[in-house]
Amino acid sequence: MKQIALDIGLARGATLANFCAGPNEAALAHLRLWAGSPTRSPVPTYLWGAGGSGKTHLLEAVAQALCEQGAACGWLDPSLHEPPEFDESWAVVLMDDVERYSAVQQHAAFNWFVNAQTLQRGVLAAGAAPPADLRLREDLRTRLGWGHVFHLQVLSEPERRAVLRQAADERGIFLGDEVMDFMLTRFSRDLGSLMRLLDQLDGYALQTKRAVTIPLIRSMLENR
Repeated sequence: MKQIALDIGLARGATLANFCAGPNEAALAHLRLWAGSPTRSPVPTYLWGAGGSGKTHLLEAVAQALCEQGAACGWLDPSLHEPPEFDESWAVVLMDDVERYSAVQQHAAFNWFVNAQTLQRGVLAAGAAPPADLRLREDLRTRLGWGHVFHLQVLSEPERRAVLRQAADERGIFLGDEVMDFMLTRFSRDLGSLMRLLDQLDGYALQTKRAVTIPLIRSMLENR
């Protein structure tokens, strides 16, 4: 059955506390210690894995954690076509989806990396492939791979079901098995998309004062 990938915007903010680690506990524990330390190690960290494994969530969660500490961060992803110069006020540099960087973005990323290392600032990057397989300029690719490297795994279907169930319970939503099956077979199966779908369902159910059922989901799609 064809799956629907919903573009329903960002939902609740990504935090380290609401990251569902599953098999990725080692990476989460590492980032908790690193982000929470007053003297963060300048050794870079690189996360890689398939779409839906939580890479962007973790980068955004680290940015949020540092923001709460009053620390500024540099952020680079493929949507930033004209990256700014490195800012010495940045405590860390965060780079997402590095495998999609243009030549201009690769130049900026390398410059940020060198400046961060010179000033003993942290670097956290993420991509879809291990460092050795990245089709990037060699000086950037090798720097991404010389520190801590974690391979993030996508949660299994039972793990996704458990996370959805817990998140629904926290919102006071009852998700019947048939609704859960519908969500997992008709929509994008990565956890981030499913959690955003749950947020939209929660809002639509409150607005219409109806329980979350398959007819409610269909109604929501028809009225988007």
